[in-house]
Order: sequence, then C-alpha cells, then structure tokens
Amino acid sequence: MKFSENWLREWINPEISSEMLADQLTMAGLEVDEIEKVAGDFTGVVVGKVVECMQHPNADKLRVTKVDIGETELLNVVCGAPNCRQGLMVACATVGAVLPGDFKIKAAKLRGEPSEGMLCSYSELGISDDHNGIIELPEDAPIGQDIRQYLKLDDVMIDISVTPNRADCFGIIGVARDISAVNNIPMYQLNVNKVPATISDTISVQVDEPQATPRYLGRVIKNINVNATTPFWMKEKLRRGGIRSIDAVVDITNYILLELGHPMHAFDLSQIEKGLIVRYANKDEKLVLLNGNEVNLKEMTLVIADHQKVLALAGIMGGDKSGVTSSTKDIFLESAFFAPLAITGKAREYGLHTEASHRYERGVDPALQHTAMERATQLLIDICGGEVGPIIDITNQNELPIPATILLRRAKIDRIIGCEIDTQKITDILERLGCEVKYKDNIWQVKAPSWRFDLQIEEDLVEEVARIFGYNNIPNANMKIESIMKPKPEGKLSLRRVKDLLVDQGYQEAVTYSFVDPKIQKVLHPEQQQINLPNPISSEMSVMRVSLWSGLLDAVVYNQNRQQSRIRLFETGLRFIPDEKSEFGVLQELMLAGVVTGSLYEDHWNLPKQHVDFYDLKGDIESIFSLLGCTDKVQYRKSNQPALHPGQSAALFIDDELIGHFGVLHPEIEKKLSLNSKTLVFEINLAKISDKKIPVAQDLSKYPSNKRDIAIVIQNTIPAADIISVCKEAGGEQLIKVNLFDVYQGDNIKEDQKSLAISLILQDKSRTLEEEEITKIVSKCVVALQDRFKALLRE
Repeated sequence: MKFSENWLREWINPEISSEMLADQLTMAGLEVDEIEKVAGDFTGVVVGKVVECMQHPNADKLRVTKVDIGETELLNVVCGAPNCRQGLMVACATVGAVLPGDFKIKAAKLRGEPSEGMLCSYSELGISDDHNGIIELPEDAPIGQDIRQYLKLDDVMIDISVTPNRADCFGIIGVARDISAVNNIPMYQLNVNKVPATISDTISVQVDEPQATPRYLGRVIKNINVNATTPFWMKEKLRRGGIRSIDAVVDITNYILLELGHPMHAFDLSQIEKGLIVRYANKDEKLVLLNGNEVNLKEMTLVIADHQKVLALAGIMGGDKSGVTSSTKDIFLESAFFAPLAITGKAREYGLHTEASHRYERGVDPALQHTAMERATQLLIDICGGEVGPIIDITNQNELPIPATILLRRAKIDRIIGCEIDTQKITDILERLGCEVKYKDNIWQVKAPSWRFDLQIEEDLVEEVARIFGYNNIPNANMKIESIMKPKPEGKLSLRRVKDLLVDQGYQEAVTYSFVDPKIQKVLHPEQQQINLPNPISSEMSVMRVSLWSGLLDAVVYNQNRQQSRIRLFETGLRFIPDEKSEFGVLQELMLAGVVTGSLYEDHWNLPKQHVDFYDLKGDIESIFSLLGCTDKVQYRKSNQPALHPGQSAALFIDDELIGHFGVLHPEIEKKLSLNSKTLVFEINLAKISDKKIPVAQDLSKYPSNKRDIAIVIQNTIPAADIISVCKEAGGEQLIKVNLFDVYQGDNIKEDQKSLAISLILQDKSRTLEEEEITKIVSKCVVALQDRFKALLRE
C-alpha cells in the first residue's frame, strides 16, 4: 500500500516528523518498506503562464514562448514540448535554477532565438518518468509561486507492507485509524451525504449466488462527460499512490480504492442487455478483459453478466466490451461485497493480480458499500456532471459476515504481555480501535468493528492491546519458567539418533515441500488416491504428497543438472493419505525416506569405481534397525511397489506388519523423470519402528558353539528370509544363529530353482552339546524345510 504522507496528514496529523511517523507505522504492525521523495532536489522553479506561443523560425519542433512568472517583464523561453500552447499554466525554471542532477539553467540561444529559462516536465523535476510533455497546471495556479510550495513537493511517498490480516489498511482511512489509536488523537471523519436521485432510471439486478455476493449495490448515472479533466489534486494523490491517471471515471473509482480501500467498477450502460446477473460462469464461456487478454472461464468463477454475455470477472477485472470509453454517455456504477472465499485464488488461476482482487481476497468492510457509492457518486457529479438514479440494493443479511464478540480476560492479557496494563487504558485502546467494549469483573466483552475481519479470538485482542500500548513500552523482565526435565524413555528411538547415523554414512538431510507435482506423483504411485489443494501455489504444487520420494527425486534431478553425480539424501516428514476414519479425512504419518545414486565412494586413487547397488542400500537400512535392536526381527519380502524394479526391491516387515519399501527405481520411471543414472530409494514408517529393544545383559555361554552347514535346493520364488525363519522355529533355543552364506544358480540346478547354503550355529548355555543332539537339531531343520518348501538337501 503506497500513499502520500500529506494525504495521510489530511486525515490524521500528529505533531511528529516523517521519520517518527514511519516508525509508528512499523511498530503498529504496518511495516514501512520504503520512503521516497515526491520530487527530486531543485530550486528556482515557479508557476508561469504561457502568454504567447509561436513557431520557432529555424526549427520545426521548437516553439518560442513568452512566459509570465509575475515579474515586470515576460520571459522568452524556447520549448520543444508538443503540448506547449498559449494560455497553459506551466512549471518554469528561471535562469539560475538548479534541477535534479545539478543541472543549472542559464540564458542561452537555441537555434538563434534567446531562451531565458525552461518549461519543465515531470521527469525533469524528478517527480516521475513522464517526459512526454511539460507539466500542465490548473488554470487557477498562482503565477510566480514556487512550484515546490504549490505542488506540495516537500512530501514523501510511504510504501507499507500490509499483512494478510490487515485488509482494512488497504485504504488511507485504515492507516489513519491506526495512527489515531497510537497517538490517542481524533482523526478526520469523512461526512458523506446521500446524493438524491434526479432520475428514476434503474436496471434489473439478479444475484444468483448470495453466499458469494451477500451485498450488491449499483446505480445508473446518465449524461456524464467521460472526457472531463480529472482534477489536478486527484491526479497527484493517485500518482503518489502508485496509480496513473486514465480518465475521470476510472480515476474516481481508483481514488475510492486508495481512500476507503473499497474497489468499485463502472460499466458502460449501453453494453448491458436487459439487466445484470451475478452468477458463476458456465462451461466454455469466454471473456475479453480490460487488459485485452481473452480467458476461458472456469465453472466456479464468479462473474457479472447480462442476459447475453459475461461482462466482468467479479471482484477481479472488468471486460473490454462493457468498459467505459471516450464515447460513453451513461454508466452503471457498482459497489459490492464479494465474500473472500469466492475471490481467493481466482485471479491467479487466470494469471492476474489486480488491486481489486488483492482487497477482496483479504476482505473489504461489509458495511462500506453505501459510503463508497455515495462518495463516488458525488465526485462523479462534481467532475463529470450527469443525472443520478436511485441506488439498487440487493443484500442478504444472513450471508453478511457478523463481527465477532470476544471475551477478553485480565489474566490472559497479563500472562501473554508479561506486565499489568491499567484497566481503563485497555478499554481506551480497544475503543480507539473502533471496538464496542463492556467491562465487568476483570473481563472485557468486545465486539469487533466491521472492518476488522481478523479479530476472532482472545489472543487477537491481546495483540491489539500490545501493539497500541507499544511494544517498546513493555518493561523488560527476567523470564519465569519451570525447569522440568522431560522424561526420555529408553525404549523409544530418538529421531535425532537416526539422522546422525545417516549423516555418518554420507547422507545429507533434505527438506522438500509437502505440495508436489501431481504428474510426478502419479508416475510413482499410480494407484494411490491424492489430496488436491483447492488453492495451489502453482500447477506443479497442487497435491499433497503421499510419499517423500517425489520431493527427493526432484532434488536429485536438480543436482544432476548441476553436474552432481554422487548424491545421497534423506528426509523425515509427514505424508498425507486420504482416509475417512482419520481426523479431517487425512491420515498423516511420519516417514523416513532416502535416495542414493552414483558411485559408492568418493573418487579415490586406491579404490575402484563402483556404483551403489541394492545390497549397499540394504546395509544402510540394516544399520537403522540395529539401533532398534531388532535386526533379527526384520523380514525382507517381495515388494509390490510399482515405482520399484520388480527384481531389485523388497518390502520391510516386522511381526508381519509392513513398515516400508526399498530398492532400485523402475527403469521406466528413471526415464520419465530424466534421471541419468541408476537410482535407489527407501521409505520407512517411523511411527512403526519407534519402539526400541532395551538391551538385556546376560552371561556368555562358556561352552563351545558348533557350526553345521547345509545346502538346499528350493524354488526361485521362495525368499531366503522364510528359510531362516523356519530353521529358527524348528531348531529351538539351542539354535542361536542362522546365516545365509551362498546363493547359487547354474549347472546342475534347474532354471526355476536356486541353491542356498546355510550355516546353523548351535550352543547351549549350561553344557556342551553332544554330536547326536547336534545331528538331531540339524535334521529337524532339514525336515521342516522339506515339509514347508519341498526343499532338496544337496550332498
């Protein structure tokens, strides 16, 4: 929000400097981004009148003028501006004047004609970049007066950053309210009188969407002069507010925008067929906007239409055909309250960002429409003339927002602010902000003003009290806290410990967005339902992630495009799965995911180049489970994850519960994602592995262990993990370990079979096992494998 300091001081004029005013705005929550001088530094420029204007005898593009600056003799000034003419009031730099850039004006001859000064443009005085012609001043400008004084150029433009909760400060009136409250001085009260109707003309207005348009006002104004000149004072206020002058009607609606923070729109009445309808767009409707762009309208876009066509995007931008032109005689003036939810994100869908949409998205004052209409009407009559019709008012009171009534407790204020503020002072602050306040028994009942959408809960009021009281007025005090140590159960795995382990193994932690590209996510998880965002940042970030892989793989592509070949990343974060049984219909699970690609080691003179493979990643995952003390409980089974290579992937189970997947990314997906080398990924549900096995100290057996090796032939499809599990079950307590040490496929083994070599390690805690006992246990294991898997024992 940009505005002139002088304009603000017309509303509220505390006796403080510009710097102090800017500091007050910032401390009140309206951060000042920039303070810019209205004009450059110059001297010796006065108001003049062009008494004569003749063609230069020696130059087609120059004119010789005589300029009255209030002295006894007229000045001879040669001017090349195309708008220079007799009778024009101008800004005349006299001999000896110094313009911005230390440009000094001297008497000179231009193509043989004497020139005793210069007629200045806005750019030459450092006011704006407009150098198309010299400044045209009002006819009543006092001849000879210093131009700085006349134009009030010792002014500054203040640009503030308006936070999303302070939509009321998108108008000068809202900023003035805050300065009035901070300084505890009254502000100027705008008295807007009703403009009586002089004609009875109206049009039919139909609001089909009262939820989106709780209040719609309009009126017909006939026989206006669109080509009337916008008053100089209004042009200057608009310019200093960052808005260029277009024509009188548009300038007036823009003036209301800056003054009251309320968007308005004027339609050419002759372009409206049989009345207006406020509705949602129909499929395949199109509209050419005021900026010349044609848009294909989406069905949930609120529009203003007549009975033949769409005229405007409601609350965003008008249409080209219904806009006011130089030939317009009659207009329909609109002043409406559009619900923020109906406008939010719609401008962005069409690649637009307008002053109107910016305000409507955050919420305009629902009680301001009549004031804005009457104010704009009066300005139109004063500047453009015309005949005024009655106001058409379609209001659905049930849909208008109701200002919140909030109970504010003394104890709450004292606890949050940290000091005790006088009761009457708190009441005064709230009343200065426009609230209706009742106080009883240390509780304030506060009704928020209509322009403060953001005041909804008790903490909002505490913030208001604190900022108007002044954060710098809150005394310093030592923090009072209870130093209570949080218990840290030994049986819970620390996430920090897992992260440290992965960092030690060469991984780097990544933090990616929870919003991802639906196309990429569909490639990785084609059967998983996604959660679509109603108002996405962009089309590439329009769904919630169902896995952390999307963001990590995007990071890999980003790094590979920057010549990084060895990449090891991990991330912890939530995934979001649609689930009707969960709160808000979304299951949120904390996941640990990683991605690995490139060589196993950094380049080294004594190590061969070796690409990371499935078993390298499996080792990293096993090290995580070793922290839990449950390595022996983890089962590796065939994965049905479509994003992974079917022959180089595995699903992770503990106690028959799926806890994750890992493996090589499917080659087709690698191509689609433009990955330039084999990429491996893993993802583990942290909530399902948080329980840590507490180590139990026990004596080591002093008796010898015995090792027996067996080799069996089984079907290819049987996982080795199942073989080990059956052996442990059959061998009992004396079988303390089972190791797979060889897998063979080749000669003497059928194509659909494989040979597994297994070590069985046996030991008893209380005695030495006899050979007969050992043989019996091994036999039990072999029989169990034969019964369960039809395994063949190799000799």
